[in-house]
Amino acid sequence: MGAVLLSDLGTQIIIPVCSAIGIIFSLFQWYLVSRVKVSPDGNVGSSPTNKKNGYNNDYLIEEEESINDHNVVLKCAEIQNAISEGATSFLYTEYQYVGLFMIAFAVLIFLFLGSVEGFSTKSQPCTYNKGMTCKPALATAFFSTVSFLLGAITSLISGFLGMKIATYANARTTLEARKGVGKAFITAFRSGAVMGFLLAANGLLVLYITINVFKLYYGDDWEGLFEAITGYGLGGSSMALFGRVGGGIYTKAADVGADLVGKVERNIPEDDPRNPAVIADNVGDNVGDIAGMGSDLFGSYAESSCAALVVASISSFGINHDLTAMFYPLLISSVGIIVCLITTLFATDFFEIKAVKEIEPALKKQLIISTVLMTVGIAIVSWIALPSSFTIFNFGTQKVVKNWQLFLCVAVGLWAGLIIGFVTEYYTSNAYSPVQDVADSCRTGAATNVIFGLALGYKSVIVPIFAIAFSIFVSFSFAAMYGIAVAALGMLSTIATGLAIDAYGPISDNAGGIAEMAGMSHRIRERTDALDAAGNTTAAIGKGFAIGSAALVSLALFGAFVSRASITTVDVLTPKVFIGLLVGAMLPYWFSAMTMKSVGSAALKMVEEVRRQFNTIPGIMEGLTKPDYATCVKISTDASIKEMIPPGALVMLTPLIVGTFFGVETLSGVLAGALVSGVQIAISASNTGGAWDNAKKYIEAGASEHARSLGPKGSECHKAAVIGDTIGDPLKDTSGPSLNILIKLMAVESLVFAPFFATHGGILFKIF
Repeated sequence: MGAVLLSDLGTQIIIPVCSAIGIIFSLFQWYLVSRVKVSPDGNVGSSPTNKKNGYNNDYLIEEEESINDHNVVLKCAEIQNAISEGATSFLYTEYQYVGLFMIAFAVLIFLFLGSVEGFSTKSQPCTYNKGMTCKPALATAFFSTVSFLLGAITSLISGFLGMKIATYANARTTLEARKGVGKAFITAFRSGAVMGFLLAANGLLVLYITINVFKLYYGDDWEGLFEAITGYGLGGSSMALFGRVGGGIYTKAADVGADLVGKVERNIPEDDPRNPAVIADNVGDNVGDIAGMGSDLFGSYAESSCAALVVASISSFGINHDLTAMFYPLLISSVGIIVCLITTLFATDFFEIKAVKEIEPALKKQLIISTVLMTVGIAIVSWIALPSSFTIFNFGTQKVVKNWQLFLCVAVGLWAGLIIGFVTEYYTSNAYSPVQDVADSCRTGAATNVIFGLALGYKSVIVPIFAIAFSIFVSFSFAAMYGIAVAALGMLSTIATGLAIDAYGPISDNAGGIAEMAGMSHRIRERTDALDAAGNTTAAIGKGFAIGSAALVSLALFGAFVSRASITTVDVLTPKVFIGLLVGAMLPYWFSAMTMKSVGSAALKMVEEVRRQFNTIPGIMEGLTKPDYATCVKISTDASIKEMIPPGALVMLTPLIVGTFFGVETLSGVLAGALVSGVQIAISASNTGGAWDNAKKYIEAGASEHARSLGPKGSECHKAAVIGDTIGDPLKDTSGPSLNILIKLMAVESLVFAPFFATHGGILFKIF
């Protein structure tokens, strides 16, 4: 088998050190952002250090007469506080409900898993190696419950910190935009980096500490130890589901209400302070796109790590107690933090943004640089942390694998992620023909816009599915299910950069809203719009990554579940499996219907309230009276809290009901069906919505001769584009992103409860 070059002590040092570096770097980025003052004392902006891209580059600063206008700064600070308070208030309310669920589900995990051996405290034969003695099922129940709670709390903290950072940075980005697009870009990107590095480092550190603490009890029983660790992934994803669905309903109810009445009926600009839903809309960007997305990607990271660790624990790594090789997934994530740190410096320090057209290429370079550097990083880790040859568990047998084969598994996942990202960009960026064709279709009204948008979404599924299929084939051929788990980890290894780019979008969107509400000049709004347009595309790329990695993670968890439930083959010709397959394929449609209808119902109330205020409160349209923003915020909050429960219950209860009453074979069919259909719908929904949004922005910006022929704002063509955008809002920000959580969450939940289902499941088939 051969020895590894990296010692166990070296591994135990590298992982926490890399995590600490990530946390320190994120705090340093936060410090740099905090130097932009949102207070009208003296010079607003940064300290006068002469730095590239940072501060006081004369050719970037385009002074305006209002640059030191104290009223503008005060107005920005006031709007920022309103958005921050609204977002914090919503998350506190959401977390109260989610906290109750978390406690109830933790009790459920303990009772279900504890009952496997009748709550016995006696040691039992190991599942995969009957000659060995493992810790009692009651211990696994307890430690699974603890890891579930740790994953859930880490997920909530990730989302909350992301939201706090975004609401801290939005007004600062607006104020920096007065001095030039370069400074605004740096502020928004650094703020995104704070979230990205905090989340990546915290997720890794908590997982590392949890494993080491659990090891004090489990000792040499690595099979039991890493089975208990799967609760960490379940906790992360279950919180992400409520964050994504609740936040998605909130943001889109406000967005649709603001757009339909404000833009289409009243013909006022986006983010106009006269629009009663404008604060709710900007709050929504933070609770949906930031807090929800942060929890979502943390869940993906936790699950891919758990899937890899579970399979490794019953392979030669676990059997031989080879700690360094066992921690291979954590070492990849550790190197990923360092790679992302270097990559971030390319955007903030090594190169400078001088013009609007350089923004999107700068963000794309982040993806390319991080992927290239990470490939080198993976090669180094594979060389020093893995033996030259080892065995991987493959459905009852041990498959011999070489270290270079495992390197290829991770690399293929990493590069498949980049391909999915660029294909997503091609279909959602208004720089390319697909979105321009959608914009052009608005000439003949909203109906043709909708037809073109749907067709674009369906077509955009083709290449990502081939990329996912290729990476599955290669990674499974080389290293069975472990190969697929590390391929997913490869796709998520640059999560810090991915999140920085992703969070940059909503921060820029908020910055544009604040500029409009504070009454800043048209030139500043153009700059923030340019930042936002690039952010829209990068957000779509981020969703592509999340969906692609979810497919791989779900398949790896599915493989671990099948092994743990002692299923030898999943035969689709068996009626038990086939009915599960049909039901599983239907679930994403049912889930999407619930989330879409929830957005529609909440938007209906929002539209009625905005209309009521315009019609009954005199002086709003003239700008003499301030609208009642608080009522609109309350409508979004109440609707999202109430409406997030049924879709969440559908996802969480399905595996429990199917596994308990119909057994593990039917559940395996449900998981396979949900995976296959959910990935397709998620990609098409996200890309359709992204294309409609950027088609609207393409017409509004009027940057080309073609775009100007479709405009200006307020034209019939523009109104058709706005209708397409409002239809796409729940697709790209609620249903689409939530579906990737559905397929992962059902798989990880099935894995956690697999011992119970294998022992007591299939009640109905036992009776009849």
